[in-house]
Amino acid sequence: MKTALIQRDFGTLCRLIRELGELRQEDMATLTELSQSFLSLLESGRRRLTNIDRIIALLDGLEAPIEVTGPMLRPHPDEAPPTSCSTGLSSISS
Repeated sequence: MKTALIQRDFGTLCRLIRELGELRQEDMATLTELSQSFLSLLESGRRRLTNIDRIIALLDGLEAPIEVTGPMLRPHPDEAPPTSCSTGLSSISS
C-alpha cells in the first residue's frame, strides 16, 4: 500500500484496501464519497485520480495517516472531519 501511495497509484491502493478490508466498491464509495462507477474505472486503470479534492476525499475516507500521505494531502484543520469507519488505512497494516 505504501508503494501505491508513493506512486500515487490510487486504483491499486483502492483495490488493495478493498481486498484486505473485505469491502465492496459500494462500501468504498460510501467511505470516500467517490462513485462506485468511478472507483471501478480507477481500479481497472481506465481512469486516474488527479483532482486534489477527490484525492483528499479518498484519503480522508480511508483514514490514511498523515505520516503516509504528507501534510499537503490533508484537509485544513478547521474543516470538519469526515465520519469515520474502522476499516480505513490506519487499521490495516501494510
